[in-house]
Amino acid sequence: MRRNTSLPWTGFGLAAIAGIVMLTAGISFWLVMLVMLIWVGSLWLVGARPPDIAPDSTPTPFTADRVGDLIEHSDTPILVTRRNRISIANAAARRLFGTHVVEQDIRMALRHPEAIALLESGESGSAVIRGLARRRDIWRVNRKDIDGELGVLEFINRTNEADISRAHTDFVANASHELRTPLAAIIGYVETLRDDAGKLDSERSAKFLDTIHREARRLQDLVSDLMSLSRIEAEKHDRPEDLLALGPLVERAARDVAGGERGDRLELAVAGEFPIRGDAQQLEQMVRNLVDNAFKYGDDDRPVTVNLEVEGESRVRLMVHNEGEGIAAEHLPHLTRRFYRTDPGRSRASGGTGLGLAIVKHIVERHRGRLGIESKLGEGTSVKVLLPLSE
Repeated sequence: MRRNTSLPWTGFGLAAIAGIVMLTAGISFWLVMLVMLIWVGSLWLVGARPPDIAPDSTPTPFTADRVGDLIEHSDTPILVTRRNRISIANAAARRLFGTHVVEQDIRMALRHPEAIALLESGESGSAVIRGLARRRDIWRVNRKDIDGELGVLEFINRTNEADISRAHTDFVANASHELRTPLAAIIGYVETLRDDAGKLDSERSAKFLDTIHREARRLQDLVSDLMSLSRIEAEKHDRPEDLLALGPLVERAARDVAGGERGDRLELAVAGEFPIRGDAQQLEQMVRNLVDNAFKYGDDDRPVTVNLEVEGESRVRLMVHNEGEGIAAEHLPHLTRRFYRTDPGRSRASGGTGLGLAIVKHIVERHRGRLGIESKLGEGTSVKVLLPLSE
């Protein structure tokens, strides 16, 4: 490369003229020469080209191996294709599609009409694809073409977002149905009392009022449970820090629920105080819900047993058992779902809201515990809660 050696001759001329002017003005010759040397030297440096600096090293070419290293540990599945053949699949993509997809035709690897349509469009774009790897999966596929030969496909999983949206929709629909049922009963009986007030005898009027009162209480319980569930879900990531004795709390809550005629059927065995970190109000609600369910769905002449004892070295186990009809095996995985009932008619007749076990599940999760339900038809049901003991 030719070196640029041109000098600022115009600047040198101006410097000479300025020197002559200073001498004419009577300034010392040596002072003028010193100023001129500094001025000329600065002009020389300005006009000179900076020295070439040799590079430390030759730039590393951007190879396929480097691309693979960059995307290998990304949580997002990424495929890099060359002429529609997969040349790179990162770890997440290999888990999703299998290791065999490398060097395979991308259309054969995906085997999905919408994905193939995106690939054959020949342009960068995106598409939402259902059932790409598993039947209920939902993926957003982003495709970027590079130089018409290379292609990068990014797979973003949208399944959880869709599940959450579906769960919210189902919850609103179920809650609306549960609220509408007692409201319809209350409105119907109130309208009957208002329209036929002079035609109804006192006995029938009292029966109608009892029904209105019962449905209003049911509505109140439902709203209360909905508020409790919402509050517990809002706090589920905040582990309770209060130190409390679980034994006396379980004994007190179980006896309060049993009270009256049911008290004779309660068999309570609490073998200590069991210090734990917890929310006293929520734990008491958990015990009340479990014991109340055991009485509601057990035989009226059979006992309900509540046991609290140590399990292992660091956990305490609460067991609530009733003897009754039991629950079929196909219902067990769904019992903690909101508004799930194995027998809707019986549940509503007993005053249940369908939220009791959902509340229990969220309370147990907030306390970093485990919930288990076992049941056999004709023998009864056992609910086990494991909670960590405090150090």
